[in-house]
Amino acid sequence: MSRVRVHNFAVSLDGFATGEGQSLEEPFGHAGGRLHEWFFETRTFQAMQGKTGGSTGVEDAIVRTWDTGIGAEIMGRNKFGPQRGPWENHDWNGWWGPNPPFHTPVFVLTHHPRPSVEMEGGTTFHFVDATPEEALRQAREAAGDLDVRIGGGPSTVRQFLAADLVDHMHVAVVPIVLGRGERLWDGLEELEKRFRIESVSTPSGVTHITFTRP
Repeated sequence: MSRVRVHNFAVSLDGFATGEGQSLEEPFGHAGGRLHEWFFETRTFQAMQGKTGGSTGVEDAIVRTWDTGIGAEIMGRNKFGPQRGPWENHDWNGWWGPNPPFHTPVFVLTHHPRPSVEMEGGTTFHFVDATPEEALRQAREAAGDLDVRIGGGPSTVRQFLAADLVDHMHVAVVPIVLGRGERLWDGLEELEKRFRIESVSTPSGVTHITFTRP
């Protein structure tokens, strides 16, 4: 069976994976880009932006694994956009422009489904009101023999961890303190007992922790 994976998921020292006050201009609220500066500097991210250059060290090697063998993604509605409640219109199609970086079917969890949106490059957004188990069933069907990535945000990752549906997770612990926002680890006591855990620290000050199901 295909694996369920989480990649490049950044949290602060106090456990917040996004800041408070998400808006169109600030997808991560008051955290801004501070959780992801290490990621933006890698060659892999620069290539995703159509640019050259960027770092090629340990962090780039870690980042490169994010799309290898992925056939579908599941994300929460607040990763897709800042709207809450019923959709006021269907003009918003995500933060990523006409050619999102996923290039697979993407299942957006929402209590307010809307028609699917086909984008350039092979990304199609499907909006589903479903439990983690049902969303994963649909994503696996779309992915075929490939793996399914849980893309975030924190509440979505937390739901899949709570349901014991995650096989591999990479968390980047960034040396900043946010103080407020949305935490990843709440309600996941003794999570570490389910996984084999490894960590590596990098010159950026970020500690990369991988959780792999034995």
